[in-house]
Amino acid sequence: MFGYLKPDNPYLYLKDETLYKALYCGICKSIGKVCGQIPRMTLTFDMAFMSAISHNILGVDITINKERCIAHHIKKRPVAKPDDISLMLGAVNVLLAYYKVKDDIVDEKKGGLKSSVLKRGYKKAKKLYPKIDGLINTCYVDLRKLEMENSSSVDIVCDPFAKMLEEVSTEVFKDKASDYTRGLFYGIGKWIYLIDALDDYDKDIKKGSFNVLYNAYKENSFVNLISNHKQDIFYIFSGIFSQIAENFKNIETKFNTDLVVNILTRGIPNTTNKIISKGIKND
Repeated sequence: MFGYLKPDNPYLYLKDETLYKALYCGICKSIGKVCGQIPRMTLTFDMAFMSAISHNILGVDITINKERCIAHHIKKRPVAKPDDISLMLGAVNVLLAYYKVKDDIVDEKKGGLKSSVLKRGYKKAKKLYPKIDGLINTCYVDLRKLEMENSSSVDIVCDPFAKMLEEVSTEVFKDKASDYTRGLFYGIGKWIYLIDALDDYDKDIKKGSFNVLYNAYKENSFVNLISNHKQDIFYIFSGIFSQIAENFKNIETKFNTDLVVNILTRGIPNTTNKIISKGIKND
């Protein structure tokens, strides 16, 4: 995905900081096992969160060992032992990364080399999870259509990406999936799409790339967007925060819940406020 799903570290328990880092390293190891070593460079923080909530909802405990790796070859670090969940998420990470790169090629006319480098790992992930690959592909086809239409509806443009995460989560959770898990990940998907549009606002304008917030408000800079429409932006994101919280409170969790709660209720709003504040500082 995009790397925005992170904890609010000052409010993170020490045990959860260790767990988060171990899950991150565990997904990295899992990517290597299912897709090869090169795709490990695509790992994002989002997948550490996915691992935490997936193990939680599915009721599968995590085994943590101390290991070395290429990036940390001197001192051993806590690493979550790869299991069926993390191996699946490792493949999902590569699928999402590949389609993100392909999308960047269309938007920014760059990323061709990275696409070629990832192709072998992508094919391995696609072979393992063809249905998930199809879901992601459909999302990007639908999204591209809306972008070509130059849509200015925030809700309509967010919908394909939000549905993609909703459907991918259903594949991961299997019989544990529910209307609440689907609603949760629809909200997370909507937030990721919009926070990326907000974060890239000036860059997208400069490069002439599609940005739904620009289409909706027609402001020529991020500073002007926040100065003139701050309340509207906060209103949009507050609605997403409420949707996420309302769905999550109805989901049964097994253990390690504190880390997931921190990311959903503190990390997501904190990241949003940090990005918005870049416009407020210059107001």
